[in-house]
Amino acid sequence: MALRNVHKIAFLLAVMVFSLLQGADAQDSIPPAAEKKAEIMRHAFRPDPLKATMLAVAFPGLGQVYNRKYWKIPLVYAGFGALVYTISFNGNNYNKMMKAYQDFTDKIPATQSYIPLISWAQPSEYDPVLFPLTAVPSNTSWVKDRLLESVDYYKKYRDLSYIGIAAWYVLTVIDANVDASLFNYDISNKLDLAISPVRMPVSGFFGAGINIGIVYTF
Repeated sequence: MALRNVHKIAFLLAVMVFSLLQGADAQDSIPPAAEKKAEIMRHAFRPDPLKATMLAVAFPGLGQVYNRKYWKIPLVYAGFGALVYTISFNGNNYNKMMKAYQDFTDKIPATQSYIPLISWAQPSEYDPVLFPLTAVPSNTSWVKDRLLESVDYYKKYRDLSYIGIAAWYVLTVIDANVDASLFNYDISNKLDLAISPVRMPVSGFFGAGINIGIVYTF
């Protein structure tokens, strides 16, 4: 009887040892590549869209730095630089044309800043203050209108440049948010597109017809 109990205990121990060994073998059978991929996935950089947005709002380009899209930083500042240049260019010309228009219409002979700007005509042909005897009224009116149009032109594009800076700033913020949101977006490599003819019945004189079907496979 005792011998039978010993056999039972030995059998149970053998089963337990076998189970433990089998479990160890199963764990060891995990491919190293799968383990490495799982480890990489656990430590993969996952930017927070809210944090990226707040950084981009705080200072242009910080959102792109946080998202590790460093190649976009020169583009961000190139856009701002171009818009600042257009503001400076249009602003300076607006001030110049406004001063010229004021000098042309103030009836003061000493104010002549408009003369270098009107290179296509002689002052004696249009300036009634400096040359009251030879100035032609139609020329005077034409010069006055052209100066006023130039003032309006440069003012318009100066103001649009300010709007452009605000729009570019908002665009950089949106870009940082979208980049962070789609940073780890997984696109399957099993996407496939197939185009094949499909026979479909067509009502009318011609009867059956041939159409083309497009099938997306995921």
